[in-house]
Amino acid sequence: MIGSLFAGISGLNANATAMTVIGDNIANVNTTAFKSNRASFANVLSQAIGGGGNDIGRGVEFWGTTPIWSQGSFENTSAPMDMAINGRGFFTVTDSTGADYYTRAGEFTFDRDGRLVNPDDLQLQGYSVMSVNGDGSLNLGPLNAIQIPTQSTTPPLATTEFTVDVNLNSGATVGDVYSTSITAYDSLGNDIPLTIDFVKTGNNAWTWQAGSTMASAVVPAGPTAITFDPATGALNGAVDPTIDLTLTNGASMPTITWDLYDAITGTTNGDLTQYAAQSATTFQTQNGYPSGALRSVAVDETGVVTGSYSNGQLVPLFQVALADFPSYYGLTKMGGNLYAASLQSGDAMPGVPGSGRLGSISPSAIEMSNVDLSQEFVKMITTQRAFQANSRVITTSDEILNELINIKR
Repeated sequence: MIGSLFAGISGLNANATAMTVIGDNIANVNTTAFKSNRASFANVLSQAIGGGGNDIGRGVEFWGTTPIWSQGSFENTSAPMDMAINGRGFFTVTDSTGADYYTRAGEFTFDRDGRLVNPDDLQLQGYSVMSVNGDGSLNLGPLNAIQIPTQSTTPPLATTEFTVDVNLNSGATVGDVYSTSITAYDSLGNDIPLTIDFVKTGNNAWTWQAGSTMASAVVPAGPTAITFDPATGALNGAVDPTIDLTLTNGASMPTITWDLYDAITGTTNGDLTQYAAQSATTFQTQNGYPSGALRSVAVDETGVVTGSYSNGQLVPLFQVALADFPSYYGLTKMGGNLYAASLQSGDAMPGVPGSGRLGSISPSAIEMSNVDLSQEFVKMITTQRAFQANSRVITTSDEILNELINIKR
């Protein structure tokens, strides 16, 4: 009889602990990236002396909790540096002592020093972008804290190439002049006005000459002859002209190539034509730009943090790092939406979003809790009933003991 009392007490204790787990899940229903937990129970046995099949149950014990690693829904936000992980992986954040922690809560902002931090001032880790290859792939540096000073600037790039799409009127008379202008940039980022004058010299024949109000000398120094195919109006020739400027402001200027001819086909692809239409410039571009100040920062699905500068340049600065683990169930909970690696979880395996098993980044979004309220309420009902039933075991055992004592009367 007394054994049944203690079995009932074990049921009360285990179900009270399970109710704590349920309450914790419900309390964190709005916690960013929170993973709900499931309570587990194990039976307790007492072995009979001498062994055999007379093992008698002594009740139940709380066996532990198991995190549910299903992904939560995404909530769109207006914060540009909020990030949600779509798939596997954790953000790596570091405290002031250099200790690494892992989280799926992607609420990040820049502090006054330009560090990308979470609400607890832990720094988000990423790979610095060293250079960009011609195919758009990135050359990444070592893993370190993402820090972008708000006063950062991008250096100027001197113009080395330009393109203008110009039609010269085939009906123009000899001596007619058409001028087009383009803004180039010197080594210091100064605007350098560059003018090209076209003068008709005969049937299907023109000359061009470059000039600038900020140049003391220009090469070629005189007019350069060009001719057009009378059948097609296309420019004859196969070599891109070059222009050299000696500037009066003391800055240097590299040789500028006028991109006229396609290197493969040897044609102008319509960049410079002579048709029976008004002389006009329809398009122009050049590859230089002045220095620029940082205006804004954004992140994309691959975790690349890009700075937008006042000169119109978009510069990739960092790529956010994600970490994967052999076993998520072995991670140690640290509070504050943080986890730490352990022997049971295995070592962190860092990488960039989208590589290997790692998921991608959803910008301007955060992952919501994966708590299912309807499921938690059902668990609450069953746990309450189990607690109630165990209390009945205790009261019933007490009544039986009372009857036993009354036998002596």
